[in-house]
Amino acid sequence: MAVYLSHGGTSVYHSESPSNELAVGTVAGIFTLRKDQSNTWSVADKMLEGLHIHTLVMEPSSGLLFAGAHKGSLYVSSDMGQTWEHRDTGLTKKDVYCLSFVQIDGRVKLYVGTEPAHLFESDDLGQSWREVPALRSVPSVSKWFFPAPPNLGHVKNVAIDPRNPKIMYACIEQGALLKTENGGASWEELSGFDDDVHRILISPSNSNRLFLSTRAGLLLSENAGKSWEPLSMGGTKIGYPDALLLHPKRENIMFTAGSSTRPPFWLKEHTADSKIARSRDGGKTWEQVRSGLPEHIRGNIEAMAMDIHNGSFSLFAGTTDGDVFHSADEGESWTKIAGGLPPVSKAHHYLIIR
Repeated sequence: MAVYLSHGGTSVYHSESPSNELAVGTVAGIFTLRKDQSNTWSVADKMLEGLHIHTLVMEPSSGLLFAGAHKGSLYVSSDMGQTWEHRDTGLTKKDVYCLSFVQIDGRVKLYVGTEPAHLFESDDLGQSWREVPALRSVPSVSKWFFPAPPNLGHVKNVAIDPRNPKIMYACIEQGALLKTENGGASWEELSGFDDDVHRILISPSNSNRLFLSTRAGLLLSENAGKSWEPLSMGGTKIGYPDALLLHPKRENIMFTAGSSTRPPFWLKEHTADSKIARSRDGGKTWEQVRSGLPEHIRGNIEAMAMDIHNGSFSLFAGTTDGDVFHSADEGESWTKIAGGLPPVSKAHHYLIIR
């Protein structure tokens, strides 16, 4: 089974043994890395070349692979990427940032978030889409703004409650964290944090426990978003966290990644100075993981994925410099398995660091 690494796609995968294939969403298509018997990874295939891939999602019940493209709409493959078709009927916004799915009564429901910030849903595996208009009915919608041109906010991340699929959260970068308890018919704005929200995680064992990454740090809510408390990043030197992973069976294990400074400084300093950090106590404390990683990671880490297998797990991380790092031992040590790929990047981020 392959693992899929992308900015706005699925980040946790389950397999019987460590995956030997990784599909990476880049600004120039999907690059498939394959590991040989000597544990060397190399590029084995390229797909959708020329498209800036924001999101890769494998929907397991149908076996369909979804690829959402920056200013390029949505593509679907039924043969593991050998052939592709557009599935964007009704998708009136073509800049796809994220894709999520959930099974309801045995049927798959898909959600796509776009720039400008709109949310779309599909009940037929993407054959047709309809907008969830209430997302844009909240008071803050006129203030949604992303600093880079064209200055439009986008839906960066959507999380669905595993126990009640009618409860969802949507991160609007930049401007709001929204919550619905009725499947999107209405939304409320949550508060108590910096409004440049990146990603939200819902605890699989306790839907009231939420983790949120923002430009100002990580936060925890124990009451489904009614109030929040900051989580100390300690000596991790991460000042702008983005990626956020939680092991669904060992919830004390978490990972985050991000740059030491915010994007405006990347241009001045010619680096994002990225780091990866791990928590072993459910986010209360964090430590920077370093073994095997370069002393200085210039590009920003824009995508992470966890591959769970046989009671253990491995990790992948991709940067705006086109580097991919891999840990086979739960983050203890890391190896660079690819370099010189096209950037793994949200929108324009890879252009900031020169």
